[in-house]
Amino acid sequence: MTHTYEVTGMTCEACEYKIQHVLGNVEGVKSVKPDKANNTATVEMEKHIPVSKFQEALKPYPKYTITEKAITPVYASAFVEEPPKSWFATYKPLLLIFAFITGVSALTAFHAGIFEVAHFSGMHFMNHFMAGFFLVFSFFKFLDLKGFAESYAMYDLLAMKVPVYGFIYPFIELALGVAYLVNFEPQATNISTIVVMGFSSIGVIQSVLDNKKIRCACLGAVFNLPMSTVTIIEDLLMVGMAAAMLFVY
Repeated sequence: MTHTYEVTGMTCEACEYKIQHVLGNVEGVKSVKPDKANNTATVEMEKHIPVSKFQEALKPYPKYTITEKAITPVYASAFVEEPPKSWFATYKPLLLIFAFITGVSALTAFHAGIFEVAHFSGMHFMNHFMAGFFLVFSFFKFLDLKGFAESYAMYDLLAMKVPVYGFIYPFIELALGVAYLVNFEPQATNISTIVVMGFSSIGVIQSVLDNKKIRCACLGAVFNLPMSTVTIIEDLLMVGMAAAMLFVY
């Protein structure tokens, strides 16, 4: 059966994911569909669950309140669900960003503007790629810093315990991007990248293995990207590049 509740306090997509995550963990809940535009949450459940259970689950988050809106149950089949997006459509923003960063990095990796394999520098490519990655990804996080911090706290091990880390993390990425851009202390920069991205990947891997339906915060709260193996590859790619550059230096 499905019930629709009135939920107040949702102001962004990160709030919707928070409601979906918290209410989805209540025993007996099959799915949650928050709607910030209408201040509602549609909950599909195995059997009737008192609203007090949901209120108790949201108690640690006083920003949100949930009350009865429509207590008449309807069958889930009465709802027409939107067809799922294709893999490419889902990750299109991420793929385009990676394509742009890769293309620009490749062009700048040729010595003296001579576009021949013999004049291509793998080190310059990785250095420019890392700079572009951190600068671009931190930019999107800064567009909605609060939304990013809330999304990041859903899976990052440190942000779960220390929420302020979610606000600090974009500044760390920005600093790493600038460091790669100006080639500042390459050894220290690469070690920092391995530590930061390696630790971040632990929470990502845990979430993917647990099949948690949460949003990836890699592009902040601007794009609706689900957590998946793509996110793991993204983090570990940065770790691998930093390790390769550290070995060369």
